[in-house]
Amino acid sequence: MDWGGILVVLDGHDHLIAREVIQRGVAAMFVIAFLSSFHQFPVLLGERGLLPIREHLARPGARRSPSLFHWRRFPYTDARLRAVCVVGMVLGISVVLGLPQSGPAWATIPAFGAMWFLYLSIHSLGRIFYGFGWESMLLECGFVVGFLGSHAVAPPLLILLFLRWLLIRLEFGAGMIKMRGDASWRDLTAMDHHHETQPMPGPLSRLAHLAPRWWHRLEVLGSHAVQLGVIWLVLLPQPIASLAACAVILTQLFLVLTGNYAWLNWLTILIAFSAISDSFLLGTAAPAPPPASPLWWHLLIIAVAGFLAVLSWRPLVNLFSADQLMNASFNRFHLVNAYGAFGSMTEQRYEVIIEGRRGDQWRAFEFKGKPGDPRRRSRQFAPYHLRLDWQMWFLALRPTAQSWFLELLERLRAGDPAIRRLLDRDPFDGVAPEEIRVRYVAYRYATGQERRRSGRWWIDTDLGVIARV
Repeated sequence: MDWGGILVVLDGHDHLIAREVIQRGVAAMFVIAFLSSFHQFPVLLGERGLLPIREHLARPGARRSPSLFHWRRFPYTDARLRAVCVVGMVLGISVVLGLPQSGPAWATIPAFGAMWFLYLSIHSLGRIFYGFGWESMLLECGFVVGFLGSHAVAPPLLILLFLRWLLIRLEFGAGMIKMRGDASWRDLTAMDHHHETQPMPGPLSRLAHLAPRWWHRLEVLGSHAVQLGVIWLVLLPQPIASLAACAVILTQLFLVLTGNYAWLNWLTILIAFSAISDSFLLGTAAPAPPPASPLWWHLLIIAVAGFLAVLSWRPLVNLFSADQLMNASFNRFHLVNAYGAFGSMTEQRYEVIIEGRRGDQWRAFEFKGKPGDPRRRSRQFAPYHLRLDWQMWFLALRPTAQSWFLELLERLRAGDPAIRRLLDRDPFDGVAPEEIRVRYVAYRYATGQERRRSGRWWIDTDLGVIARV
């Protein structure tokens, strides 16, 4: 039996560029994720967080999720959390610079494995502020892409195929959630409101919203075509797989331009490169394969692929289930997850506006990403993740007295400097206001005529005061 020929087939020699893009790109996303946690975790979830860590760890079952901070010799402190983030960022930067890739075949595995476990340690304590699909996606990617190996071996075809399976779960899962979840995706009206009501609009979101209705119908049709049909073509031979991946990348770039979804779209673009060959990118014939990677490497990859295949059964069943789960993890390690988004569309935008008073004048606290001042244009923050702003969007959907929000109001009332750093503008420059109130406000984008007349990007309608502190 020609073992050498079989092993050569298991090597993805025509995906060297893809490996560079995927590994360096995923590492860059880890750097951004650790940076986001460095700045935000202590304020939101730390020793004096809005949801204090000590209260969480005191609850039964809180230590079931794997975390370095459960180790008796390394209990949580804000300083240790920040140290973990710094180590994670250094590891990510080393991969971006290509340092582990220049070592032996296995050198990328501990680099990505460490980033995966360090971020899992943070995520396990993150609760609602880390309850997003792109968090699990980053963890899954972090565990897997280290097995693409260093420059000493060819990219393993089995790992590239698993990444395409991840892409299918993400895209097809999102498409099925939409078709099952909201009639507006079936009657092609979903995008009539999406750009206006999405969690965190970007600078071009208003322009996208004001496009004609026929364009919005094409947006929905394009989404369905890619997520329900084209995505499966990444499993076919080249150049079809590369063309299908390019279609995914184009749709994701449109989402990048019209919204702020942390690193979700960028991660999707990176993983789509698993289906793009070097010969497609360079416009040349596939190179003649060099000698096969060593047998021990192939045995390791086969074992890892088998492990991931076993974990894939429940996500596969979930894709075709009438009770499909969205953004679900089937194990504590966030490997081989279920993904999806916007199974339910909102047609009206509401905002919770927090104001403080000194004397007779009420002034609003401005958040970085969510709409507030109607004259302020939305900005681009993704792939950076503004966790507090995202929770404010969820809160506005169903305003309730959630504990973290009540604590936020108390901190603003006290002029807490840590909370102020998460805001875009404190109208009182750190001086404690005499009173805090919360208004409920409906927002819509200004038409072209309204924008020219008033200078506003948004038209806001006050619905009343819903709380005072």
